[in-house]
Amino acid sequence: MLLPTIFGENLFDDLMDMSFPTFGDFDDIDKKLYGKKAAHIMKTDVHEHDDHFEADIDLPGFSKEQVKLALEDGYLTVSAEKGLDKDEKDNKGKLIRQERYSGAMSRSFYVGEEVTVEEIKAKFENGVLKIDIPKKEPKKQIPTNKYIQIA
Repeated sequence: MLLPTIFGENLFDDLMDMSFPTFGDFDDIDKKLYGKKAAHIMKTDVHEHDDHFEADIDLPGFSKEQVKLALEDGYLTVSAEKGLDKDEKDNKGKLIRQERYSGAMSRSFYVGEEVTVEEIKAKFENGVLKIDIPKKEPKKQIPTNKYIQIA
C-alpha cells in the first residue's frame, strides 16, 4: 500500500511510533526540541597529537556569535543557542512546514585543571568549531604523611 508523503517523509511515521517511555527514559527530550535529526547535533571528532588535542565540532546553522566556550574546574563547555524570529514577516507565503529548530545545546569535555583559558585556541568556520587544547601533565602531588608521631 502506498502512503502519501511530504518532502520524502511518511505522514504516518509519528502516529505509528507508539513507544512508551519508562522511568529514566529521557531520550525523547532532544527529539522534541530538535526533531528526528537530534542524534546528529553537535557531533565531535577529537584527534590526539604529540603536544595537543584537536576537536572539531559540527554546529550547522549557527553563527560565531551564537557559540560560547567556557572553562571551569578543568571542564571545557561548548554551548550554542539560537532562536527563530517568529515575528519576522515576509512575502514568502503561508508556512506549511517548519523543520528548522531553535533552542540551546551544550557539551562538556574534561581537559584537566592545568589548562588555562589563554592556552585554548578556537576557530569557527563553515559551521565547524575547531578547538586546539594543549596537553598538560597533571601536577604530581607529593604524598603527605598522614601518620601522627607518637611521643
